[in-house]
Amino acid sequence: MTSYNTMTSNRKELPGFKYRHDFVRDVLYDVLKRAGISAKKEAPVNFLTDPLEGRSTLRPADILVFGWEGGKHACVDLTGVSPLVGLRDHGFVAGQAITKVEAGKVAKHEKACIENQHVFVPFAFDTFGALAPDAVRFLKRVQQVVSSNTAHVKGQNFVFSRVGFAIQKGVAAQLVARLPAISL
Repeated sequence: MTSYNTMTSNRKELPGFKYRHDFVRDVLYDVLKRAGISAKKEAPVNFLTDPLEGRSTLRPADILVFGWEGGKHACVDLTGVSPLVGLRDHGFVAGQAITKVEAGKVAKHEKACIENQHVFVPFAFDTFGALAPDAVRFLKRVQQVVSSNTAHVKGQNFVFSRVGFAIQKGVAAQLVARLPAISL
């Protein structure tokens, strides 16, 4: 298991959105490796762009899973969102924020992935720990791989537990970083 210190040794900023994103990505990558699934973190795919930049900004896939679906590699793109986003406009609807951010990721990257013989997997989660439908499907498939490789029921449950814990730990780090300093 990758230690917390190793995962955070290159970070000089206070925990924020990027920190939480990267921490969840690192834990998800570790889960894939432990399940025996071939993957690469921050994999350069040379076709993902950000249309909001107004230029072609090649960016890596958060995680590239090799041979995931029909022999095609999967570009997994993680994104975290507060479930309270849009609360003023529409009121609170459980799952609304992750569903919206998941749809945005699909609109932004799925076509480029398909055109380049890849599968796109948006992995959206909210700060309460909820997962978007595509993220749930992805983790269920990972869990099936784990189940086929282990006879222990305890080993089969670690997939959702590890990812859920990583989300909550990332949120907790953000909250603690914002506490006022107490001088004694």
